[in-house]
Amino acid sequence: MFTGIFGVIALMVAYNLTKSWDAWIISAVQSAESPGLTSLAKVLSLVGSSKIVVPLSLAIIVALFLLFRHRFELVLFLWTGATSHMLNSVLKSLLHRERPNIHRIIEEAGFSFPSGHSMAAFTVYGTLTFLLWRHIPSRTGRVLLVFVCFLLTAAIGWSRIYLGVHYPSDVIGGYAASCAWLMLSIVLFETWRSALNKRQSNKKAA
Repeated sequence: MFTGIFGVIALMVAYNLTKSWDAWIISAVQSAESPGLTSLAKVLSLVGSSKIVVPLSLAIIVALFLLFRHRFELVLFLWTGATSHMLNSVLKSLLHRERPNIHRIIEEAGFSFPSGHSMAAFTVYGTLTFLLWRHIPSRTGRVLLVFVCFLLTAAIGWSRIYLGVHYPSDVIGGYAASCAWLMLSIVLFETWRSALNKRQSNKKAA
């Protein structure tokens, strides 16, 4: 599903069919510009950058191991983090979309589609939600987990639009690409873990 959504967005971007609504959303978001929102957007943008995502991911890996003794799960976290970054680089090199020049509050290098910050945020917080879900017994706790991760991911996407370094279609495309890749990675991970557990059970029974 999300692969199809990304494909549609990518085609629309390639044929410049998102120009009008991209410009309209950017104008609507940036019309609320203020010193306070600019500072907030810069902080959120930093949170979604590799300067924060990499050490945050390492901290999460250590926490998962120390608190829950996760071993197999660490493989999934490392896999999604590394491959999501590579996937973003490949997709950007294929489309070569230039960044918006409507009103840039900060400067950013590189191509625009899909948003690397959006993909990184969705990957990190999406994987974290999946890994922590089974360890949270209460419905309220699970809802809170999903809400916090969703809010952080959405806020980072908003910050990139507000700062003028990404089109809304870049952000949505980043979410769709990351979600599709994350879902595929989870399916492969669960298949691998199930096969590994079955093999270990057979060894014990032998």
